Amino acid sequence: MTHDLATRLDALLPQTQCTRCGYPDCRRYAEAMAKGEAAINQCPPGGSATIAQLAAALAQPVLPLNPLHGVEKPREVAFILEELCIGCTKCIAACPVDAIVGAAKRMHTVIERDCTGCELCIAPCPVDCIVMQPDRGARDGGPRLAMDPVESTRARSRYHAHQQRAAERQAEQVAVLEQKRAELGSDKVNTSLAAAIARAKARKQGA
Repeated sequence: MTHDLATRLDALLPQTQCTRCGYPDCRRYAEAMAKGEAAINQCPPGGSATIAQLAAALAQPVLPLNPLHGVEKPREVAFILEELCIGCTKCIAACPVDAIVGAAKRMHTVIERDCTGCELCIAPCPVDCIVMQPDRGARDGGPRLAMDPVESTRARSRYHAHQQRAAERQAEQVAVLEQKRAELGSDKVNTSLAAAIARAKARKQGA
């Protein structure tokens, strides 16, 4: 029951994966709300519209956005000042939806349509070359308050794909470490065996 409720609540969240709610991702925030462990007013990207939807889903009164988690503002997307980028790849690692492309020591670029505006790429940048700019995706060319449901669904899928790739990389790293440990252990066994044989030969020659 709690799992189903969490899934319904997660579907109402904007899927920016920004962590401003105080949880690692939107799903974790939804699960906390479903358990009664988190309030409905902790999502700045969703703002008042999302709060109203969450309130209806949980049969709770609508609350104002908690300022401790941020303020509601028009949706923004990240932009890399390419002339300042040093290609450190730290922003690529920080992006939860793999919306930044580039290689080590080469200029990076944000894929605007994939960017959720989470701002998680800003802090790791050692040269402050990432800025946020308004998303002009509205039909009239003006700023938008949030992503639409189709974009949110796509962002969720990209986040899940990102997590899967991260898990695979971690598994590969663990496998490499285990292989190295096994090789080191084998070397130690061979060294110990060679030492034992040498000692046996020495005793035999001494006899």
